[in-house]
Amino acid sequence: MATNARVAVSQILRNKDEAGDEEDEPKKKSREDWRKAKELEEARKAGTAPAAVDETGKDINPHIPQYISSAPWYYGTSGPTLKHQRPQEDREAGFTKLDTYYYKGVDNTKVVTKFRKGACENCGAMTHKKKDCLERPRKIGAKFSNAGIAADEFQQPSLNLSYDGKRDRWNGYDPSQHKAIIEEYQKVEDAKRELRAQKLEQDPTAMEDDDNAEEDEDKYVDEVDMPGTKVDSKQRITVRNLRIREDTAKYLRNLDPNSAYYDPKTRSMRDNPDPAAAESEYAGENFVRFTGDTCSHAAAQLFAWDAHARGLDVHLLAEPTKLQVLQREYREKKDQFKTQVKQSVLEKYGGAEHLAAPPRELLLAQTEVFTVYNRDGTLAHGAEKQLAKSKYEEDVLINNHTAVWGSYWKDGQWGYKCCHSYIKMSYCVGEAGKTVVLDVQEPNTTATKVTAEKKEKAKSDKSDSSSSESSSDSSSSDSEPEIRSKTEKTSKKKKNKKKAKKKKKKDLKKEKRVEDKLKKALEKEERQQKRADYLLSVDERKRPYNSMVEVKAPTEDEMEAYMMKRRREEDPMSQFLS
Repeated sequence: MATNARVAVSQILRNKDEAGDEEDEPKKKSREDWRKAKELEEARKAGTAPAAVDETGKDINPHIPQYISSAPWYYGTSGPTLKHQRPQEDREAGFTKLDTYYYKGVDNTKVVTKFRKGACENCGAMTHKKKDCLERPRKIGAKFSNAGIAADEFQQPSLNLSYDGKRDRWNGYDPSQHKAIIEEYQKVEDAKRELRAQKLEQDPTAMEDDDNAEEDEDKYVDEVDMPGTKVDSKQRITVRNLRIREDTAKYLRNLDPNSAYYDPKTRSMRDNPDPAAAESEYAGENFVRFTGDTCSHAAAQLFAWDAHARGLDVHLLAEPTKLQVLQREYREKKDQFKTQVKQSVLEKYGGAEHLAAPPRELLLAQTEVFTVYNRDGTLAHGAEKQLAKSKYEEDVLINNHTAVWGSYWKDGQWGYKCCHSYIKMSYCVGEAGKTVVLDVQEPNTTATKVTAEKKEKAKSDKSDSSSSESSSDSSSSDSEPEIRSKTEKTSKKKKNKKKAKKKKKKDLKKEKRVEDKLKKALEKEERQQKRADYLLSVDERKRPYNSMVEVKAPTEDEMEAYMMKRRREEDPMSQFLS
């Protein structure tokens, strides 16, 4: 806490005039003074130096920050103080004391027998006028009759109540009013005593009956006021919301932390806390829920819901007998139908002799279930829970492989770990296959093959045309019809070749268009996936309104791109693909 006193400018000038020319201005603190003040402040915070004291002699907490402890310059403090942070007396409003409150009733200390000037013309009170009078309008007012002049009301004070004073239920209560209640009860007790004395004079044995009646009343009062009970006046019942202290608490029946869970809020334990015990007083709350008529009632309710859904007008609470008869008929017909189906299958395919066979455990005289029993024959440890297996086949080895497909990964390709083969249904060659690198054909090799075939065909076409020209020159000496026929054949060949070339070009263009469409569809699918991931990561409240507007049938290219890019959640290795 800083103890630097801020001095007003007027005070500095006043001190300067009083001191004369001896002291021109207050001296500034040197570096040594600042260091000492800082060391003193740190020592006060550490507790090695005594705390600063204000003008009233109270210690000032050294951990108070400077902006709270330092007083403004206009406050005029000469030392450390916190008086400027406390409520100021001149600004505090004076609250009304506890013994002052509004007056009740009217002032009966004065008795008025004559009408006074300025009083109410109806009742004669001085505290209100005729238009504000709350009495019944008289036929002849007090101004003219001078009779029945009402007493004056009190002049109510203007109270400034505090927060607690406004909410004080006993504010304005007069303790002398309680004397009237005590006197009334005293009169009732005196009347009872007189009646009892009269009865005693008439019949001396009636005194004992009265004493027994009083004892019974006290007993019933104790039962009603018993803690842990909740009395509902509308239903005339008493509900216990606390357990009887003589009963054993549920959580104390089995102290094993891994036993049945106990809910402290509802004080319920649903499972059996001690399932190994042959007989126990408490078997859990689910025992009542799943035993007795509870199961049959739940089954009847389900049957009623199903029947009502199928158009049958029946209700469990309204018509329980009708529902029970329908449920019995349904069960009989269901069993009869099952037996008919079973009998028809046996008559058609046979095999009734296999149904009468004993169970497999008795045939083999052994099971895979491991159980442990106590000396008294009770079950100590039952069978372990079977782990749920996958719906896919696991650890199925084919073609001499010792590892499954997908156990090896390299350069974006899956394979077998035993032989490093990338072909799925290949035969395993063991360690020899790891030394041989199998070349897998890439999709671009087909395109290179097509271009090579086109070049070879073009060369063959050129050679054919040159050979035809040479043959035409050599056969110039032949007859004209032969020449014409040859020229027609060559022209037909050329036309066919041109048609084939055009067809190939069209096919290539079609393939290129299909590839371009597929490429665009793949790019669009990637964009949609990125946008979907972005929309799922964004808060729903910040998601744009048009995020789900694009609703139209996808094209074949888009479907093919989706099938190529879709995420296969059932694939266990899909998380390694990027």
